[in-house]
Amino acid sequence: MKSDASFIEHPWDAVYDENSRILILGTIPSPKSREFGFFYGHPQNIFWRIVPEILGKEAPDRNARSMRAFLLDNRIALWDVLKSCEIKGASDAAIKNAVPNDFSGLLRTADIQKIFTTGKTATRLFNKHRAKDAGMEAVYLPSTSPANRGMFKKAEFMEEWGKITRYL
Repeated sequence: MKSDASFIEHPWDAVYDENSRILILGTIPSPKSREFGFFYGHPQNIFWRIVPEILGKEAPDRNARSMRAFLLDNRIALWDVLKSCEIKGASDAAIKNAVPNDFSGLLRTADIQKIFTTGKTATRLFNKHRAKDAGMEAVYLPSTSPANRGMFKKAEFMEEWGKITRYL
Protein backbone atom coordinates (compact mmCIF):
# COMPACT_ATOMS: atom_id res chain seq x y z
CA MET A 1 0.00 0.00 0.00
CA LYS A 2 1.40 3.38 -1.05
CA SER A 3 1.83 6.10 1.58
CA ASP A 4 0.95 9.70 0.75
CA ALA A 5 3.37 10.88 3.44
CA SER A 6 6.19 13.23 2.50
CA PHE A 7 9.56 13.62 4.15
CA ILE A 8 9.78 17.14 5.58
CA GLU A 9 12.90 18.78 6.95
CA HIS A 10 12.30 21.91 9.00
CA PRO A 11 12.94 24.89 6.71
CA TRP A 12 13.84 27.58 9.29
CA ASP A 13 15.96 28.21 12.32
CA ALA A 14 14.43 29.04 15.67
CA VAL A 15 13.49 32.65 16.42
CA TYR A 16 15.06 33.77 19.72
CA ASP A 17 17.62 35.98 21.33
CA GLU A 18 19.17 36.39 24.79
CA ASN A 19 16.05 38.25 26.01
CA SER A 20 13.58 35.47 25.13
CA ARG A 21 11.72 34.29 28.24
CA ILE A 22 9.28 31.72 26.84
CA LEU A 23 9.59 29.18 24.06
CA ILE A 24 6.52 28.25 22.04
CA LEU A 25 6.83 25.07 19.99
CA GLY A 26 4.60 23.65 17.31
CA THR A 27 5.18 20.27 15.72
CA ILE A 28 6.49 21.06 12.21
CA PRO A 29 5.38 23.71 9.68
CA SER A 30 2.29 22.90 7.66
CA PRO A 31 2.37 22.98 3.86
CA LYS A 32 0.68 26.42 3.93
CA SER A 33 3.23 27.75 6.45
CA ARG A 34 6.11 26.44 4.33
CA GLU A 35 4.54 28.11 1.29
CA PHE A 36 4.18 31.37 3.25
CA GLY A 37 7.75 31.12 4.55
CA PHE A 38 7.24 31.48 8.31
CA PHE A 39 5.70 29.88 11.37
CA TYR A 40 1.89 29.70 11.56
CA GLY A 41 1.59 31.08 8.04
CA HIS A 42 -1.72 29.45 7.15
CA PRO A 43 -4.11 32.40 6.74
CA GLN A 44 -6.72 30.68 8.93
CA ASN A 45 -4.31 29.81 11.74
CA ILE A 46 -5.12 32.17 14.61
CA PHE A 47 -1.68 32.26 16.27
CA TRP A 48 -0.91 35.75 14.94
CA ARG A 49 -4.27 37.05 16.19
CA ILE A 50 -4.34 35.31 19.58
CA VAL A 51 -0.83 36.14 20.84
CA PRO A 52 -1.05 39.90 20.17
CA GLU A 53 -4.54 40.00 21.71
CA ILE A 54 -3.32 38.27 24.87
CA LEU A 55 -0.39 40.68 25.12
CA GLY A 56 -2.56 43.73 24.43
CA LYS A 57 -0.47 44.57 21.37
CA GLU A 58 -1.19 45.28 17.75
CA ALA A 59 -0.78 42.29 15.44
CA PRO A 60 2.31 42.38 13.24
CA ASP A 61 2.08 42.85 9.51
CA ARG A 62 1.69 39.56 7.69
CA ASN A 63 5.30 39.03 6.68
CA ALA A 64 8.15 37.08 8.24
CA ARG A 65 10.21 40.16 9.12
CA SER A 66 7.40 41.85 11.08
CA MET A 67 6.38 38.61 12.75
CA ARG A 68 9.95 37.87 13.81
CA ALA A 69 10.36 41.38 15.23
CA PHE A 70 7.07 41.02 17.13
CA LEU A 71 8.29 37.81 18.76
CA LEU A 72 11.66 39.22 19.78
CA ASP A 73 10.16 42.53 20.99
CA ASN A 74 7.87 40.51 23.27
CA ARG A 75 10.58 38.09 24.52
CA ILE A 76 9.04 35.08 22.78
CA ALA A 77 11.15 32.35 21.22
CA LEU A 78 9.42 30.28 18.54
CA TRP A 79 10.32 27.01 16.88
CA ASP A 80 9.03 23.50 16.40
CA VAL A 81 9.66 20.25 18.20
CA LEU A 82 10.66 18.39 15.07
CA LYS A 83 13.70 18.75 12.86
CA SER A 84 12.23 16.31 10.35
CA CYS A 85 9.55 13.67 9.89
CA GLU A 86 7.33 11.94 7.42
CA ILE A 87 3.87 13.49 7.39
CA LYS A 88 0.76 13.43 5.26
CA GLY A 89 -0.36 17.01 4.64
CA ALA A 90 -0.60 18.91 7.92
CA SER A 91 -1.95 16.07 10.05
CA ASP A 92 0.04 15.62 13.26
CA ALA A 93 -1.68 12.25 13.63
CA ALA A 94 0.13 11.12 10.46
CA ILE A 95 3.66 11.88 11.72
CA LYS A 96 6.14 9.02 11.40
CA ASN A 97 9.90 8.74 11.87
CA ALA A 98 10.03 11.93 13.92
CA VAL A 99 13.46 13.44 14.60
CA PRO A 100 13.38 16.15 17.29
CA ASN A 101 15.28 19.43 17.10
CA ASP A 102 18.26 20.06 19.37
CA PHE A 103 17.31 22.83 21.80
CA SER A 104 20.62 23.03 23.66
CA GLY A 105 21.96 26.14 21.88
CA LEU A 106 18.68 28.00 22.22
CA LEU A 107 18.41 27.13 25.92
CA ARG A 108 22.03 28.16 26.57
CA THR A 109 21.51 31.55 24.91
CA ALA A 110 17.98 32.54 25.95
CA ASP A 111 16.64 32.91 29.48
CA ILE A 112 13.72 30.54 28.89
CA GLN A 113 11.47 30.36 31.94
CA LYS A 114 8.78 28.11 30.46
CA ILE A 115 8.27 26.00 27.35
CA PHE A 116 4.81 25.85 25.79
CA THR A 117 3.68 23.51 23.04
CA THR A 118 0.78 24.05 20.66
CA GLY A 119 -1.22 20.88 20.43
CA LYS A 120 -1.16 17.45 22.00
CA THR A 121 1.29 15.90 19.54
CA ALA A 122 3.88 18.66 20.05
CA THR A 123 3.50 18.30 23.82
CA ARG A 124 3.85 14.52 23.74
CA LEU A 125 6.85 14.56 21.41
CA PHE A 126 8.73 17.28 23.32
CA ASN A 127 8.10 15.72 26.71
CA LYS A 128 9.13 12.28 25.44
CA HIS A 129 12.27 13.28 23.54
CA ARG A 130 13.57 16.59 24.91
CA ALA A 131 12.13 17.48 28.35
CA LYS A 132 14.94 15.77 30.25
CA ASP A 133 17.65 17.59 28.26
CA ALA A 134 15.76 20.89 28.59
CA GLY A 135 15.32 20.47 32.33
CA MET A 136 11.57 21.07 32.12
CA GLU A 137 8.46 19.62 30.59
CA ALA A 138 6.41 21.60 28.10
CA VAL A 139 3.04 23.06 29.04
CA TYR A 140 0.24 22.15 26.63
CA LEU A 141 -1.64 24.91 24.83
CA PRO A 142 -4.50 24.22 22.44
CA SER A 143 -3.50 24.29 18.81
CA THR A 144 -4.20 27.46 16.82
CA SER A 145 -4.62 25.40 13.66
CA PRO A 146 -7.78 25.88 11.59
CA ALA A 147 -8.53 22.17 12.16
CA ASN A 148 -8.70 22.70 15.93
CA ARG A 149 -10.40 26.04 16.46
CA GLY A 150 -13.94 24.68 16.69
CA MET A 151 -13.02 22.55 19.71
CA PHE A 152 -12.50 25.51 22.03
CA LYS A 153 -14.80 28.25 23.16
CA LYS A 154 -13.02 31.58 22.92
CA ALA A 155 -12.95 32.23 26.69
CA GLU A 156 -11.42 28.81 27.43
CA PHE A 157 -8.97 29.15 24.57
CA MET A 158 -7.87 32.62 25.69
CA GLU A 159 -7.54 31.48 29.30
CA GLU A 160 -5.21 28.66 28.28
CA TRP A 161 -3.11 30.88 26.03
CA GLY A 162 -3.07 33.61 28.70
CA LYS A 163 -0.67 31.40 30.68
CA ILE A 164 2.18 32.70 28.55
CA THR A 165 1.96 36.19 30.08
CA ARG A 166 3.02 34.91 33.52
CA TYR A 167 6.56 34.39 32.24
CA LEU A 168 7.06 37.46 30.10
